[in-house]
Amino acid sequence: MARLLHWLKNPGVLSALPASLFLLVGFAGPLLMVLGYSFMPPKTFTLDSAPTLENFVSVITQSYYLSFLWSLILAAITVLLLFPICYPIAYGMAKLFGKWANLVTALIALPLLISENIRLFGWVLLLLKNGIIDGAMQSLFGLPLSGMLYTVSAILLGLVYVYLPFMLFPMVIGISMIPDTLKEAAFDLGATRWQVFREVELPLAMPGILIGSILTFILALGSLAESKILGGQVIVMIADDIESAFTFAQNWPKGSVLSVLLIALSGLIVYILFRRIDLDQIIGRR
Repeated sequence: MARLLHWLKNPGVLSALPASLFLLVGFAGPLLMVLGYSFMPPKTFTLDSAPTLENFVSVITQSYYLSFLWSLILAAITVLLLFPICYPIAYGMAKLFGKWANLVTALIALPLLISENIRLFGWVLLLLKNGIIDGAMQSLFGLPLSGMLYTVSAILLGLVYVYLPFMLFPMVIGISMIPDTLKEAAFDLGATRWQVFREVELPLAMPGILIGSILTFILALGSLAESKILGGQVIVMIADDIESAFTFAQNWPKGSVLSVLLIALSGLIVYILFRRIDLDQIIGRR
């Protein structure tokens, strides 16, 4: 008891107490309620019923696992597409652009100030039948491209576009940690450009790459607007099922169990990947 009182008298603890209580009530509280509802019978709106595993079983029997599978596949493809797109840009921002790097950063971050839905509807105007791209291609080359919208490719385009900054900026931090002297030493020892990239640059930049990949993957895994706006629900991602369960179906336990499984899946992936990241090195502790 004496140790607890001594700990509570610590100025740092007292300063962090209001924010900690706010997070406990506003973040942990709702998550615990969602967890509780996941064990309630379907179509239940209170927590006073007998717990059941019926909702967990329905994820398999009602093919909700397909939504998880589609979300995992699209999130993984998004990360794989963003790596070759972002790496040259990140390398330029960290090593080549110099004073222009701030301008490039501002231009890439500027769309984040605009609502994601508005930006995605802008892509709808571009990809729509007889829209900007389709109309221009027909007028200039006589090539109709009316099948671009409401496809899996359109969803991937939206995911890559929306989450590019979340992959790029951690990658810039990772590449900036690479000492130029190590690359020069490798070249002096006769290494080729590919060998320097594979043996020096990529391993040293890996913490930033992994953090960007984790952010992008987790955000894409729970994405909603891209599949609804650009895909027209040609496929159903897990966030669509969660929204439908909580709203149109009015089945809070079903939405809760899907949310719990999504959180558990995301947490497992983050745990596995963070075991490979040296956070002390990134924040400069060693």
